[in-house]
Parts: sequence; C-alpha cells; structure tokens
Amino acid sequence: MGKIIYIMGKSSSGKDTIFRELQKTDVKLFTIVPYTTRPIRAGEKDGVEYHFTTEDEFHNLEAAGKVIEARVYNTYYGKWRYFTVDDGQIDLINKDYILIGTLESYVKTVAYFGKDKIIPVMIELDDGIRLQRALNRERAQIEPKYEELCRRFLADAEDFSKEKLKQAGITRTFENNSLIDCVKEIKAHIQITLSK
Repeated sequence: MGKIIYIMGKSSSGKDTIFRELQKTDVKLFTIVPYTTRPIRAGEKDGVEYHFTTEDEFHNLEAAGKVIEARVYNTYYGKWRYFTVDDGQIDLINKDYILIGTLESYVKTVAYFGKDKIIPVMIELDDGIRLQRALNRERAQIEPKYEELCRRFLADAEDFSKEKLKQAGITRTFENNSLIDCVKEIKAHIQITLSK
C-alpha cells in the first residue's frame, strides 16, 4: 500500500528545493499537483507547481465532492485559495507520493486518507534566513508583493506554533541548515518508513 510523503514548513524554509532534490533520488515518489487561485509567479508553469484555477472552478470541484482539503487566505491582494483535489492523480494502492503543504493541509489530508497513509516531513530553518530568502525571491518577481510576503511571514509563526505541531502529532523535524545533509536525512527517514 502506498503512502504520501508530506513536506511542510514555514515559507522560504526550502520546501520546494527539498521536494525537487528528493525527486532526483532513487526513492520512487510520484507527485501530486495541488490547486490554487492565486496568480502564477514568474518561472512557474501551470500543472507543475500548481494547477492555477479560478474561484468558480474551486466551487465546482467542491460541489462534486472532489476537494480533499482546502485553505483560504485573505491576502493583501484579495482571497487566494490553495487546495488538493481527488482528481484521479492519486493511486495509493500502487504508488508512493510526495506533496508540499501546510500544517493545516496536512491535518486535513490525514483526516481524508488516514494517519497510516501520510508521512510528515517538517522542515525548519532560522527565521532570519527565511526572511532574507523570501525577500530575495520577491525582488525577482515582475511585480513584487512585499505586503503579502510580510503577512505570510507573520502568519507562519501562528500556523506552525509548537502547540499546533504537537496537536498534529509532529514529533520529528528536519533542520535545513545544509541542503545536502537535510535531504540525506529525509531520504533515510523515508526509506525506513516506506519499508515498514
């Protein structure tokens, strides 16, 4: 039976980079592409990082009972939704998957599939380093959204509080001080967990 490796962490903690590095290893993990109503960023491709969609399409999928989990953020630029859809891309009988999300989406995904199907991988990184990375990434955008960067950074402190991690049953975290070491540690953890 397959499992979902659930990568999560505060913004700019290195989740996307770790996700890509894990895909290069010999651990065979399929991707689950989530959905969002937020605008596409420079360098992103529809159907790769996200399925970029509309508010109406979200409601259509929800009405059809296809939404596994959903979050909405009242950003500086309006309401943005992020959600995972049971759209046929998940086959836990035959495959293992890797997915990036938040602590909130992890909890909802566990409720949908069951705790035995989800392997949490919580990434941590010093807040100062995260803030600098986020600022550098935002500067590279055609239209930087600094206000949203600040909102997300502050929201992360509450969204990933020690209390919420404990409530979600997250007992192990992975420090991303060295990308190579962090990926190696996560890969070993995944291999052990998948072999059980």
